[in-house]
Amino acid sequence: QVQLVESGGGSVQSGGTLRLSCAAPGYTFRQYCMGWFRQAPGKEREGVAVIDTDGSTAYADSVKGRFTISRDNAKNTLYLQMNSLKPEDTAMYYCAAVLSYYCSGSWSSRDEYNYWGQGTQVTVSS
Repeated sequence: QVQLVESGGGSVQSGGTLRLSCAAPGYTFRQYCMGWFRQAPGKEREGVAVIDTDGSTAYADSVKGRFTISRDNAKNTLYLQMNSLKPEDTAMYYCAAVLSYYCSGSWSSRDEYNYWGQGTQVTVSS
């Protein structure tokens, strides 16, 4: 059973920064495509960013140039560096995993992932 545990959320002002982490102990992390999703109240869960096992990345247009996804396979940890945060970034953020060396072209669909964390809340005030 793959367990994912997010941390690093919090409340910041517009323009601020946060770094989210997703710990994934006890499995061959390096063999998994990993993604970050978010869900605001009353909205669908949306893909934010994804990273392949070889470090290739993709981002939603709304976060390009502001967010950076990365992974440390030695630490079994996924990260999301969030800069220049905006109120519209307010949401519950989830990490997700699927056993695949490469992330699919449909990476932003939640159906592509088998495993999910419980989420960490990010709140950005104006």
